[in-house]
Amino acid sequence: LPAGPEEGGEVAHRASLPPFRPVQPGPRATRITPAFLRRRDRRTVAAMTNTTTTTALQLAPGRWDLDPNHSSVGFTIRHLGVSKVRGHFRTFTVDAVVGPTLEATSVSAEIDVASIDTGIADRDAHVLSADILDVAQRPTLSFRSTSVSLEAIEGELTLGDVTQPITLEVDFGGTAEFPADGSVHAGFEARGQLHLRDFGIGTFGMGDMVKLELDVQLVAPPT
Repeated sequence: LPAGPEEGGEVAHRASLPPFRPVQPGPRATRITPAFLRRRDRRTVAAMTNTTTTTALQLAPGRWDLDPNHSSVGFTIRHLGVSKVRGHFRTFTVDAVVGPTLEATSVSAEIDVASIDTGIADRDAHVLSADILDVAQRPTLSFRSTSVSLEAIEGELTLGDVTQPITLEVDFGGTAEFPADGSVHAGFEARGQLHLRDFGIGTFGMGDMVKLELDVQLVAPPT
């Protein structure tokens, strides 16, 4: 029966409408998720393909070289628990070997700890001292992947003589041809976190958790 004013009027009318369920035929992995329903507005590898073959991602098998001029390794850490300090490492390497599938793909990286840059030289010197990082005993921060999937890279992070597991959440930005020389470049963003105490490092007024933010551009092997 039609709802009268005494029955709620507009409320009763809205309640009579069926819930909105967009119909999208086909496999779930191929359906489009509206932007307002996404956890983040980001382009992921999973949104581009529902296979695990790297050729479907336009990634040619072989060793991809780092483009250091368009890559960065940044981090944030809290100071006294009230604000963030941001920094980056100026010197690092990435070795990415793309196989025919993601399961056959591996990534490794090495960061020169002494290249830390927070924008203040005196602070950098203190962070590198024996009070905190002790660069003499921990000269490099190394990463080695143990598995590569569509949305994350699982791996091991080694600082000094301590190795801890780490998960990097990855976004694939796609590929493009560099007009200067015709080489193919692929872009990636990655995020992860580590805890200083897991590596035996005192915080000295800083937070324990370090958030990592990586922007990496790789160059395809020559054809």
